[in-house]
Amino acid sequence: MFENLTERLSRTLRNVRGQAKLTEDNIAETLREVRLALLEADVALPVVKDFVAAVRERALGQEVLRSLTPGQVFVGIVQKELEAVMGEVSPGLELSAQPPVVVLLAGLQGAGKTTTVAKLARYLKEREKKSVVVVSTDVYRPAAIEQLHTLAKEVGVDAYPVEAGQRPAEIAEAALQRARIAQQDVLIVDTAGRLHVDAEMMDEVRELHRRLHPAETLFVVDAMTGQDAANTAKAFNDALPLTGVVLTKVDGDARGGAALSVRHITGKPVKFMGVGERTEALEPFHPERIASRILGMGDVLSLLEEAERKIDKEKAEKLGKKLKKGKGFDLEDFRDQLQQMRNLGGVGGILGKMPGMQGMADAAQAQLGDGSIGRMEAMINAMTPAERRNPDIINGSRKRRITLGSGTQVQELNRLLKQHKQMQKMMKKMGKKGGLNNMLRGMGGRMPPGGMPPMNF
Repeated sequence: MFENLTERLSRTLRNVRGQAKLTEDNIAETLREVRLALLEADVALPVVKDFVAAVRERALGQEVLRSLTPGQVFVGIVQKELEAVMGEVSPGLELSAQPPVVVLLAGLQGAGKTTTVAKLARYLKEREKKSVVVVSTDVYRPAAIEQLHTLAKEVGVDAYPVEAGQRPAEIAEAALQRARIAQQDVLIVDTAGRLHVDAEMMDEVRELHRRLHPAETLFVVDAMTGQDAANTAKAFNDALPLTGVVLTKVDGDARGGAALSVRHITGKPVKFMGVGERTEALEPFHPERIASRILGMGDVLSLLEEAERKIDKEKAEKLGKKLKKGKGFDLEDFRDQLQQMRNLGGVGGILGKMPGMQGMADAAQAQLGDGSIGRMEAMINAMTPAERRNPDIINGSRKRRITLGSGTQVQELNRLLKQHKQMQKMMKKMGKKGGLNNMLRGMGGRMPPGGMPPMNF
């Protein structure tokens, strides 16, 4: 995400980063490039003007001119102002109210509200340890209620059953009453959307708000609509007391205009962002981490948090003990690491959050995405236990059998075996501490000794 903006800003700031002296002229020239980068990213013009003015004021002050490393200080100013535009702090959901806490979601049709309800329910259940019930008041869109029930079943939360002929307000009040009786912690309410902002839609969602008194009223908006997302958010905020915004489809947003515009224009914080289609693909919005990603500095902290949640600790500990005993890193271990990598969004998802590696992320994901990882797993699964434990015995005839059994080519198998050898070496360099999780933790923002090994993407 934000690839275009990251590339443009990184290139612009690279020119100024190493300069021993900054003048009004080269600051003005850099800010012109920054302004163009933001406009090309579809950031709203008022936001661009205020941002550039704030950076200029600080950059022309004593903070930069007296610094021994003015270029570095200038980049730091840009980062801090990016954080300020997006909100500086990351307020979580208000969950301290008397349960059931009501979370109301509003937005236009197609923004991803129903999917976001399921993602938020999963987030609250798994990370906040809350009991959650969801309900859809969208009686207009065919199969909207069935869709939410299917998603609720997938994430393991209750869904309130809606009877034919019920009005949205009646549905919501009945669901709230049932949540009270069942002593549920949180009720998430999905509302109907429209193709555009209209009076009927606003009246309905205002009525729901009046009856439910939600602790959180979140506006769900498609990040790929750029500054239109900010304008639509403003229209909703003028009609409804929003408490925050959820940006969806951020993984497909190469520009970043919505993320940089919404907070500034509405005054409401972005609380979450959807980064994929799966129900676990919802991340809290941390302005400081997003600013770091935009400037090409990575986001190791988010990557480590994700690794803590998604990596199988039992397998990691088992591998660590095995390596400490001096036993080799075999192809079964390699298969486990590939599966862990896929859980973290693939190699592209990992590289995209590592400092200085954003440029490689897209190319790596294209070559080693979920499809490629699946083919590698298929080849390993087609081997005998002896071959997985000792890949050196895999000769020509064995290669033909393995590739026939996995529907792959000998060249792919050769590449897999080479990558396994490279991974073996990396495990030794990383201190034999148990695979991908500890490898990432060991990096902590730096490359392992000798740098990242070539993976032949």
